[in-house]
Amino acid sequence: MVDPSTVGEVVYTADDIKKRVKELGRQISEEYAGKEIILVCILKGSFAFTADLAREIDIPCSIEFMQVSSYSNSTQSSGSLKIIKDINVPVDGKHLIIIEDIIDTGITLNNLKKMFVTRNPASIKLCAFLDKPSRREAPIEADYVGYKVEDNFLVGYGLDYAQHFRNLPYIAILKEEYYKN
Repeated sequence: MVDPSTVGEVVYTADDIKKRVKELGRQISEEYAGKEIILVCILKGSFAFTADLAREIDIPCSIEFMQVSSYSNSTQSSGSLKIIKDINVPVDGKHLIIIEDIIDTGITLNNLKKMFVTRNPASIKLCAFLDKPSRREAPIEADYVGYKVEDNFLVGYGLDYAQHFRNLPYIAILKEEYYKN
């Protein structure tokens, strides 16, 4: 059980999340009607969002998993991208949607998009549940965004601090005293 004293204000409730994911699924389904897509889930943070989103998409789709790291056990991106697990299928001529939990500096998604372009997909779009534009360091924008957020350290719904809090059914601000100690 997560100690509730470590999280602050709940920014998005489980109901807020469910409603917004449903809207995103409908939008993707409409835009890709008649096509098949590959959802590329960026682990670990986007696992919950990807699973919920996939259930709201009513066109043919497959899901691939990729694990990258740019944070380690910090609240700040290191700026470098380390590919821990790559996807297992060729994407030449396929429609890809890269699914991320949050865009912060944008460095991770910018590097991933550049890498996927070299694999010759038919299209690449980016989907992030949360977007923190005030922290952007790389020239990247998501095609689908759940919510734009202020510069707080958020946890829950897949988002973590040092591998904790991913299991929260809502998104909350992590109290600064928790990670400053």
